[in-house]
Amino acid sequence: MRRVITAAATAAALTLAVAACGGGDGGTGTAPASSAAPAEVSGEITWWDTSDATTEAPAFKELVEEFHAKYPKINVTYVNVPFADARDKFKTAAPSGSGAPDVLRTDVGWVAEFASLGYLAPLDGTPAVDRPEEFLPTPAASGRFGGKTYGVPQVTDTIGLLYNKELLKKAGHDAPPATMAELKQTALDVKSKTDADGIALNVDAYFLLPFIYGEGGDLVDAQNKKITISSPQSVAGVKIVEDLIESGAAAKPALQDSYTNAETAFKEGKVAMIFNGPWSNADNLGGKVFKDDPDNFGVAPVPAGSVRSGAPVGGHDYTVYAGSKNLAAAYLFVQFMASAESQAKIAGELGLLPTRTPAYGMPAATANPKIAQWQKPMESAVERPWIPEAASLFQPLVEGYQRLAGGQTTTEPMLEDVATAYEGILKGWSR
Repeated sequence: MRRVITAAATAAALTLAVAACGGGDGGTGTAPASSAAPAEVSGEITWWDTSDATTEAPAFKELVEEFHAKYPKINVTYVNVPFADARDKFKTAAPSGSGAPDVLRTDVGWVAEFASLGYLAPLDGTPAVDRPEEFLPTPAASGRFGGKTYGVPQVTDTIGLLYNKELLKKAGHDAPPATMAELKQTALDVKSKTDADGIALNVDAYFLLPFIYGEGGDLVDAQNKKITISSPQSVAGVKIVEDLIESGAAAKPALQDSYTNAETAFKEGKVAMIFNGPWSNADNLGGKVFKDDPDNFGVAPVPAGSVRSGAPVGGHDYTVYAGSKNLAAAYLFVQFMASAESQAKIAGELGLLPTRTPAYGMPAATANPKIAQWQKPMESAVERPWIPEAASLFQPLVEGYQRLAGGQTTTEPMLEDVATAYEGILKGWSR
């Protein structure tokens, strides 16, 4: 409790300091627009990029160079921050203002939290929010909190079923499984008829959501302030995962670094199916079984449960630090990086999905066939609750999932423990 009070007090002090130096919204709810012409804006800004340092960062660095060519008076210090460390690192730097970036590539689940703490500058009325009518509604919603815009959508994504077409065909399946029941049978067929495992699970809370959504469950009901992770629907979803593990349809999960283990097994042809997102396109296509035969790499919506097929909407937004000493340059940087042209370039090179409608029709994007393949998975994507506590809900669930995957517990008691942990995070919410 003390930690929350301290963070709130520090955030309040930061807001007062920003307002005192003329950098905040001055109580109007709209950040001040720069009076200088864009070509005259100068100075230094720092950008924390949380993309993969090996497969994605080079493309974003190219965009930074293009930005500098357009605005030669603005120097951008590029810093690649590991995604797993970025949230805590920013929350440590933001209150004091020491070492915080001017612009941060923010997970969509962090925006409401950072904004509620006073760490982000409101962007309405600034060059950063350029042509807002072009943005897809759900990615745009992730950047809003309390009626104001704090994040500009960079990329959007969801989880799909990635599959090795050759292995499925050897197991007698010409098409990917469309239901969870078919997923189990297909995985068992692959295991019995080939030298590969059927499916590898990523033991992470985010990757549990397709199973929970498929049965009509969710972590919370934000509108009614109700905790639903231990509801019968959520229990039914997690039981599907428990059964995949116990039946042998899923390979024995790695409890540590399961993402890398599952991804490596898929790229090397040791497993036929995994759940992953478009951010992994470039990595997968560089793997042994897909590098020389990219058509062998299949993408499909996650299999449907008894209620629906659904995976969480993810992605990243550009956000601006409330204490930035060069807001004018930060706004222009976000405007450039989030433009349709920049998004189309990233889509073409990395297979990441744009958040602006016009970007999908640009040649740079259409040149990558993977963009079209992700259309169906995105159509069934489920919007997450954009609440300040959203990011904190994953840690109790991943700890429970690890115990479940390790055989130390079963679904019902695990989810009851998670629900109890949520009661400590979501003060005043009911079950």
